[in-house]
Amino acid sequence: MRFVFVFLSLVVSFSAQAQIQIEKPWARATAPGAKVAGGYMVIRNAGSAVDRLVSVSSPAAAKVELHVHLNDNGVMKMREVPGYDVPAKGAFELKPGGAHLMFMDIKRPFKEGEKLPVMLKFEKAGEVSAQFLVGRMGGSTAPMDHAKH
Repeated sequence: MRFVFVFLSLVVSFSAQAQIQIEKPWARATAPGAKVAGGYMVIRNAGSAVDRLVSVSSPAAAKVELHVHLNDNGVMKMREVPGYDVPAKGAFELKPGGAHLMFMDIKRPFKEGEKLPVMLKFEKAGEVSAQFLVGRMGGSTAPMDHAKH
């Protein structure tokens, strides 16, 4: 009976992970000496329930925070948030000027063309890994040669 429970737990876990897809994960190249970098992607949820991205980690940075841009009386400000809701059968986009990841205290500059390992943790889907492709410094869109993940 214990085997059946473990097997069913694994099936449920794999099916939850299959519901979440990460598309075009990318980060901007950084200047020498930079301590922070931005990260972007589209999160697709094929499931029938809302899922929530609750944390992100990467060996490329001491910490990765979830941020949004807010317009406060005409002044754009950045603020950390506890998570992003990804609608059922929908998507949530992280992009420059909007919701984004902040790689804090990066270990070394991000160089155009390299890939960064990133672990995304969702409430339902659990951990989902992605490789973020580093694009141009100051770029506003995902690199053109970006493969779907």
